[in-house]
Amino acid sequence: MKIIDLRSDTVTHPTDAMRQAMSAAEVGDDVFGEDPTVNRLETMAAQKMGKEAALFTVSGTMSNLVAVLTHTQHGNEIILGTEAHIFLNEVGGAAALGGVMVHTVPNDAAGRLPLADIENAVRDKNIHYPETTLLCLENTQNRCGGVVLAPDYTQHAAALAHRHGLKVHLDGARIFNAAVALGIPAVELTKEVDSVGFCLSKGLSAPVGSVLCGSREFIERARKKRKMLGGGMRQAGIIAAAGIVALETMVDRLAEDHANARKLAAGLAQIPGIALAQAKVDTNIVIFDLSPSFPVNQFISKLNSSGVKISRFGNYRFRAVTHRMVDTADIDSALDRMEKVCRELRPV
Repeated sequence: MKIIDLRSDTVTHPTDAMRQAMSAAEVGDDVFGEDPTVNRLETMAAQKMGKEAALFTVSGTMSNLVAVLTHTQHGNEIILGTEAHIFLNEVGGAAALGGVMVHTVPNDAAGRLPLADIENAVRDKNIHYPETTLLCLENTQNRCGGVVLAPDYTQHAAALAHRHGLKVHLDGARIFNAAVALGIPAVELTKEVDSVGFCLSKGLSAPVGSVLCGSREFIERARKKRKMLGGGMRQAGIIAAAGIVALETMVDRLAEDHANARKLAAGLAQIPGIALAQAKVDTNIVIFDLSPSFPVNQFISKLNSSGVKISRFGNYRFRAVTHRMVDTADIDSALDRMEKVCRELRPV
């Protein structure tokens, strides 16, 4: 029985081309700026994001934390969504290590922070208040179902933030999914923000890594923050080589993951006891709810036993993520297995 792993696109394995590139990579000491493969990856990433420079990090979480540390000082306040990855899934690093206050604004169903809410969240200049210095956006928005922030929204949100003297960081872990979904270059989604980080290790299938991009001055300061966090790598070209292959060969194929996600969502909607939790599927993430009348722990146990793995997002809420290691036939098989599990557990 084949295991169909829909927990995350982080479960992807490197391609044969990536493995070959890794074994042949030219390396040097990256802390000294002497790894030619890392330098090439950073140059490529900066160009694709429309920024002056870039910094290779071990993860999207590190890219986000380095960005927050670089944009803020202890005692500042940052604005981000209630569903933001930085807020919910990064172990409170911004507060614990950055010493910043977090001011959350509810995400709407499209993953956006309403502009009026952002405006209202910016602190007045008052001796009693922390200084608001940073707005964080997320594209695609993971917990809202992989929804895409359109370029005009990002433009308006960034303009509002800049008008108040705030910097804007974009958690673009899946920014290439957003770009492919919209049929535009990724730079059209990033040109208005001050920094952006994207992951190589999700849908792009590299084994590890993220890249943080911004101005040359910003990246120079960010490099020191990365070192402070223990992220100064040495002969990192071995893993950077896979990232180069990912950027060169793996972006366009993300459309296949999006098509499979839509197929999965359409099938789930037909299974009694399951309801989609999003109006539409933009990219490769599907959020759905199990009816409270079903025994949820048995559902999880039986689904695992049937060889289908998904992520739990709440008491009765689940997430399934498509990626290159799950093909159309696997989607059909996963739906068959899930329908069987629901049929067995359906209340009489």
